Amino acid sequence: MKFISILISAATVMSASLLSSCSDVLDTAPDGSLTMEEILQDPVKVSGLLAKCYDKIPQKAYTYSNFEPLPVSLSDDAWSSDEGYSGLPVNVIYNDRQNAGSHPLRDTGGNNGNGGTASGVAIGNYWANYWGQIYQCNQFLEVIDRAAVTSESERSRFKAEAHLLRAFFYSELVRWFGKLPIVKETFPIDADFSGLKRESVYDVVNFIIEDCDYALSCPDLPWRIDIASERMRMTKALAWAIKSRMSLTAASPLFNEGNNYWEWAYQINSDALKELLAHNFELYTTVQNTTVYGTEAGAAFRELCSTEADISGSPRDKETIFQHRANNGHWIWHIGYIGSGMGNTAYCKACPTQELVDAFETIDGKPVLNLERPYLDEKHLQPNYNTDNTLYDPQNPYANRDPRLYATALCNGDKFLWDAKQQTVETFVGGKHAINFTPSNRQNTRTGYFQCKVVAPNIDGGAGNQYGKMLPWKFYRLAEIYLNLAEAAAEANHPAEARAAVNAVRARVQMPAITTETGEALIMRIRNERRVELAWEEARYFDLRRWQKPDGDLQETCAWLTCMYITKNADGTFKYERRNIWNKPRGGADNRDLLLPLSTAEAARLQSNTGVDWQNPGW
Repeated sequence: MKFISILISAATVMSASLLSSCSDVLDTAPDGSLTMEEILQDPVKVSGLLAKCYDKIPQKAYTYSNFEPLPVSLSDDAWSSDEGYSGLPVNVIYNDRQNAGSHPLRDTGGNNGNGGTASGVAIGNYWANYWGQIYQCNQFLEVIDRAAVTSESERSRFKAEAHLLRAFFYSELVRWFGKLPIVKETFPIDADFSGLKRESVYDVVNFIIEDCDYALSCPDLPWRIDIASERMRMTKALAWAIKSRMSLTAASPLFNEGNNYWEWAYQINSDALKELLAHNFELYTTVQNTTVYGTEAGAAFRELCSTEADISGSPRDKETIFQHRANNGHWIWHIGYIGSGMGNTAYCKACPTQELVDAFETIDGKPVLNLERPYLDEKHLQPNYNTDNTLYDPQNPYANRDPRLYATALCNGDKFLWDAKQQTVETFVGGKHAINFTPSNRQNTRTGYFQCKVVAPNIDGGAGNQYGKMLPWKFYRLAEIYLNLAEAAAEANHPAEARAAVNAVRARVQMPAITTETGEALIMRIRNERRVELAWEEARYFDLRRWQKPDGDLQETCAWLTCMYITKNADGTFKYERRNIWNKPRGGADNRDLLLPLSTAEAARLQSNTGVDWQNPGW
């Protein structure tokens, strides 16, 4: 009999919670090794075996290396004030020093706070650790049919969870690395790996969908978690959300290998939205705390984005589909918020770029810039204004804008709470929160803006007042499914359905409906809507890449980025000037940066075993 070494807790498990207690069964051990058969005789240890499949679900947001929201900072939506600190991830990538042997986004994701994972274990290398989780899921699926469980319904649910967890980890790997081998079982020690190969993204996504469909067919898997102790367990809603995102990924230019999969993606996304709506998921449109959030057009959006989803049979938040269970305690008001010129603050980290601010329309529903060609020059210093827009004023640039701007970025003149007092943002030269380009300065914005999307308006950084801890990450919410459907429908030439889907999202913040656009014009509007609605949620990093063809790059969007340089006139008015943040292109925008590399050692091992080069292009 093959022995496995597994750590077993001597403590008695006192809770039914799979994630919070049963995982401890396999975490610590006074005495050592058991055979798998011995483990399978104990229902508690069996549930602990499944709990191991939940390890290394990343916390994201500010849990990346050095509290940096890396995918945001590496998109055209943000610029980090840590640019000047040698060795930090953004410093390495902004200066194009990343390589296959050492890539900070791949190697250091989610290793701060409570470890960035479900279990508090540092993630480290995505490739190695996510494959480890897929192995855990495969192993569990191989043994669960002969395991002791408390009931057959529990066995059924456990199997569905393992299938869906495997789909989740595969979906993460696809987005980072592209083509993958399809591995459905564990390998014996003497396995022959010579036939192992990377399958097309379309084939991998169909495998992911098979796992999701298995979970959806399980009568014992719930649609929504309604017990707090089961927070972050798998659900049917998550299965549909993964199918939605992954079908869009496979159909996109970077991954479709010249095939047109848009009708396929459209059908999946249409079904996903219908099923979620039929099972009581809906956009969050009613403000609960009007004292804090007010009743303005963007109030519900900001409350959704800056509060944790509640767990109950009838939750106030019916939009969030999957949220991490961990609150890692990072104080958002002193890391990644206002930063400069305030007591009890530390670093600015990522701040919104002028490019992101430009994406927010005016309240009449007109884009500020020409979406087909937003800038007339390579360096983004000459905006190509939309000639149909009559509301935008370059010398009063924050007036009359999409309400989501005010829920995403703090702009010069905005109000916020600090030390129990209303403060005014002063990013103008000489102001309290002035823009600063000194590389060693980590407290001041490089862009003229601060982020506020994940910050509640009543957070107060003053001593003795509220501490604004980072919210558990929301991996999926219904607005994304609407936008996934909108994109797939537009690409598949179903313009009416595309407009209906995107307009449902716009209606939440009282933005006018898109009524006439078709074809490429509609696709550009939907892409811009994704940028605005999903800002600071890591979507932009992946969207920019999947929209590229395999021979494309990110030079047009990510190499040259701009700030708003504001000076105060003698009469109290302001002069607004676009400037480049750096006088050289930012790194991380080449063709190779469309996908992460496998480590040099891993690529060499795989090539040695298979005779095929596994490394991603350019690395």
